[in-house]
Amino acid sequence: MDVFLMIRRKNCTIFTDAKETTSVAELKKMIEGITKVAPEDQLLFNWKQEPMDEKKNLQDNGYTPNTARAQCPAQINIAYRQSDGEFEPLDIVSYSPAPELPDVMKASQQEASHVSSGGEAQTA
Repeated sequence: MDVFLMIRRKNCTIFTDAKETTSVAELKKMIEGITKVAPEDQLLFNWKQEPMDEKKNLQDNGYTPNTARAQCPAQINIAYRQSDGEFEPLDIVSYSPAPELPDVMKASQQEASHVSSGGEAQTA
C-alpha cells in the first residue's frame, strides 16, 4: 500500500508517495530525481530525528498507510553532505502561521451554527 511523505530541508518541502515496501535507498533515488543530489550525499531522518537505515524499507522505519496518509503525510527530514565531507546540521524552517480569518468569514461561521429553541446546536 502507499505511504504519503513530506520530505523537508530548510525551506523546501517535497510531497511524494511510495510503497511501504520501498527501501530508504530507493527513496533517496526518488529524491535525487527531484533535487539532483546523489543518494550518497543525502542523509534521511525519521520523525524522531534519528538517521534512517538505508537497508530497511519505509515500513520497517515506521512509515505505514496508517501513519502516512494522503491527508496527513508523514515527515522525513533530509540533510546534504557538505564540501568538507560532513553532513550539514538538520535545518527545517517552520511554516508561517495561517492568517487570521477576515471578519466576513467569521460572521458566516457564526450564522452557520445557531441554537434552536430546544437548546440543541444545529448547522444551517
